[in-house]
Amino acid sequence: MTVDAQTFKEALAHWASGVTVVTTMTGGRPVGITASSFSSVSLNPPLIMVCVDKKLYTHGAILENQAFTVNILGVQHKHLGMRFAGMIPEIEDRFADLDVATAATGCPILRDALSWVDCTLFAAHDSGDHTIFVGEVMAAAAKPAGDPILYWNRGWRALQDGTL
Repeated sequence: MTVDAQTFKEALAHWASGVTVVTTMTGGRPVGITASSFSSVSLNPPLIMVCVDKKLYTHGAILENQAFTVNILGVQHKHLGMRFAGMIPEIEDRFADLDVATAATGCPILRDALSWVDCTLFAAHDSGDHTIFVGEVMAAAAKPAGDPILYWNRGWRALQDGTL
């Protein structure tokens, strides 16, 4: 069963070319990375896409698990974006001490995220050094309000004025 259209729309309303954390499972362990290339593909069925570098460990894990979750970050989540981008080298386990849940696919959901979409793998398209993963949205949730964190010029910004 896929998610209802209204919940899907509310979850994606937080997206503004910002920062997401893509999560999945491999070998019973959660894995995740930041990604800024994410978009909606279709409302019926509800499909999204995310582009992942083939060199990344998470790429193989998505193929293995056939599922992934996209967690959309808000301005208050800069620390999560940095953590999952590997910008805090002293953090070895990116999921340590985080409030994590699961939904339909069993992939990790960051409870603090503005919204999330939980997907089964619908298609994978080779695009050179990346793969475009298309996911069918099985579950989604959105908080009532919040501003997304934006990725711009190799830095994270809150809004157009560049404050964070």
